[in-house]
Amino acid sequence: MTMKTQVNTDSSVEGSDAHTLIVETAIHAALDRYGDRLTRVGAHLSGDDRAGTSGTGIRCLLEARPTSMDPVVVTGTGDTIEHACHDATRKMQSLLDSTFGRIDSYDATETIRQNRP
Repeated sequence: MTMKTQVNTDSSVEGSDAHTLIVETAIHAALDRYGDRLTRVGAHLSGDDRAGTSGTGIRCLLEARPTSMDPVVVTGTGDTIEHACHDATRKMQSLLDSTFGRIDSYDATETIRQNRP
C-alpha cells in the first residue's frame, strides 16, 4: 500500500500547484521511510497571525493515519510554506519514531508466559 498525500489550504494561503508540490515533496522526503505503516498524510495550511508581530505566518497541521491506529496530528509554523512544512514534518518524524518504536519494542519482548516450558 502506498501512502497518499492530501494538501488543503484556507483562504489566507495561496493553494497553487507549486505550493502543493513543495508540501507533497517535503512529506514524502520525511515520511516515506515509514512505508506501508501509513495510509495517508494530510497537510492543512493556514495563516497564523500569532507566528510573529510583523505580519502573518504560515501554520502547517499534519495529520498522519497509521495503519490500524488512530490518526496522529502535529502543527508546525514558519514564515513561509516551506518553513512551516519542514517544522511540521520534523515533529511528525519524532512522533512516529516514538510511536512505532514503542510498538516495535513491545512486539519484540517476550513475556514470562512465553518462557515457560
